[in-house]
Amino acid sequence: MTGQIRIGNRLVGVGQPCYVIAEAGSNHNGSLSQAIQLIDVAVDAGADAVKFQLFRASRMYPRSAGVSDYLKTETPIYDIIAAMEMPYEWLPELAGHCARQRVTFLATPFDEESSEHLDPWTAAFKISSYEMTHIPLVRHLAAKGKPLIISTGTASIDEVGRTVDECHAAGNGALALLQCTAAYPAPFDSLNVRALVTLAGRFRVPVGLSDHSRDPVVAPIAAVACGASIIEKHFTLSNDLPGPDHRFALEPMELQLMVKKIRQTEQALGSGEKSVAPVEEELRTFARRSVFATQKITAGEIISSDNTSVLRCGKRPAGLAPAEYPAVLGRRASRDIMGDASLQEDDLL
Repeated sequence: MTGQIRIGNRLVGVGQPCYVIAEAGSNHNGSLSQAIQLIDVAVDAGADAVKFQLFRASRMYPRSAGVSDYLKTETPIYDIIAAMEMPYEWLPELAGHCARQRVTFLATPFDEESSEHLDPWTAAFKISSYEMTHIPLVRHLAAKGKPLIISTGTASIDEVGRTVDECHAAGNGALALLQCTAAYPAPFDSLNVRALVTLAGRFRVPVGLSDHSRDPVVAPIAAVACGASIIEKHFTLSNDLPGPDHRFALEPMELQLMVKKIRQTEQALGSGEKSVAPVEEELRTFARRSVFATQKITAGEIISSDNTSVLRCGKRPAGLAPAEYPAVLGRRASRDIMGDASLQEDDLL
């Protein structure tokens, strides 16, 4: 896995800590104060970025689009989306609050007009799974020259390739690709976390996971173990709030748990080099074995399994290594050796 991009003051990619995006989405429920509160929750959890969604129903669905079966409501999808719109006037306030809280402000624009309003305030553009094949929008965003984080839910590998090619054709190679399953919530057996390895191998860009499962730990940790450079996860103030995205999102304590476990997983993965860890030094000395006399051995006596054994050293000085024990047997002691003493080479003839 190769490649790095820069989002704000953070390098994102191989060799860097996982970039955690707390996805507030539209869980502000039309309240600026709730949006501010979501930013504070993400900061408390240790997220690197907070991301919102910026769209207009009129640019997303025709009015006659009907109802969404998965939402299990008779309210037309157009009306649901219209109720979730974020006012463009919020952008400077949200971006400013993020800056004061030292967390990166991001948003997903779903149309060109929204991207123009967003451009002055975001360090990167997120492209959602459903917009990944909206090639005119992809070209428009790529031409702005900012990093692009692209979710790949519902897409084939060839469709991902087309989008990547379009970004390069627009002169933008600062890309990251996120494995994603477009189901809300997504069951574990649909997540296919290993697909991020495939994305990295083919496209040579930073990769990650946009996780729509309800669990706070399993998929993010699996992704980090597979080399994810980015984890994106929806969160909310409460699963009981009204709106389509609250029920599968993490609550504040779960978001904290997710970030904590990601950081612990990074620590556990280590560098990949096989060497003696500093925390092992004491037991490396204490519990490794040497050849020991199990009773007093007099000078000239033959060394045998009756008067010696391979034992852990404890606080005793180390002696001949276990690998040397077969060659020690049958030799004679060059001097008296006390019981419980480790055998040294000069103890033998």
